[in-house]
Amino acid sequence: MYIFIVNPASRSGHASQIWTEIETLLKERNILYRVYFTSHRGHGTKLAQQLTKDLSSRTTLIVVGGDGTVNEVLNGIEHPEHIILGYIPTGSGNDFAKGMALPSDPQKALELILSPNSYRTVDIGVLKYSEKDTEKIRKFAVSTGIGFDAAICHQALVSRLKVLLNRIHLGKLSYAFISLRELALHKPCRCRISFDNGTEVTFEKLHFAAVMNQPFEGGGFRFCPNAQNNDGKLDLCMIHDVSKIKLLFLMAIGLFGWHTSLKGVDTFRCKQVQIHTSAPMPVHADGESAFLQDAISVTCEQERLLMIAPQTT
Repeated sequence: MYIFIVNPASRSGHASQIWTEIETLLKERNILYRVYFTSHRGHGTKLAQQLTKDLSSRTTLIVVGGDGTVNEVLNGIEHPEHIILGYIPTGSGNDFAKGMALPSDPQKALELILSPNSYRTVDIGVLKYSEKDTEKIRKFAVSTGIGFDAAICHQALVSRLKVLLNRIHLGKLSYAFISLRELALHKPCRCRISFDNGTEVTFEKLHFAAVMNQPFEGGGFRFCPNAQNNDGKLDLCMIHDVSKIKLLFLMAIGLFGWHTSLKGVDTFRCKQVQIHTSAPMPVHADGESAFLQDAISVTCEQERLLMIAPQTT
């Protein structure tokens, strides 16, 4: 028995059509399955909680959606030790799928799940922050971050332009337009960053800090090109003390991972990091907004998730 959690609104509704094709294949092969559809933001978390809270044996749970849907399901899984995760990417960015070397074609992704020849354990990142004197915890599979990149992620979630461009299969262009708009509004902040090994760094003008569990975020940006999602560590990229024009340049070459050795860019590898800024800045986890924060803590969790995915060298 396979359990599917499907976000039919993914990629402006295109995922609904993809699910129809997948379901046709499942029925043709007489494969037993159950399917649950998300209907609003956060619904994937509630569904995953309900479906996994009483598990006592291995169950294959398959997500059909984008990175945001994966994030919701990840935050709802109650017993990860009993879950085998499958993923059929239908979003506009699909960074998680890229990092896991999963097929972009939905039918090929389904074939991999139905006839798995390899599994991989995946690290889980945890973002902690305070909201009205209450500690909030958000797990992530791809990345979390604070500053300019998080502002872009937040605007992408509410952008009508992204919806329009998704309909004509040009959704990635929306990030370029949103970046230019946010650049005009962006204000860097003084920050202090502390690592688990005792190292502490301070920057006068932090533009953003990306904490990554794998190489890709934001539709393919390789801010931490050497990040691995099964090494028990997180990679951190900080862009600081440069002009807005150079910030834009560094982000552009970040698509190829060519930025890491340039002035104004620092990278670290760690298990835990704490970031404090002089003023609240936008924060995201897997592209989902965590609003404005001036202090966050990020950890690579000891517990891992088993996933159907090709082995990589």
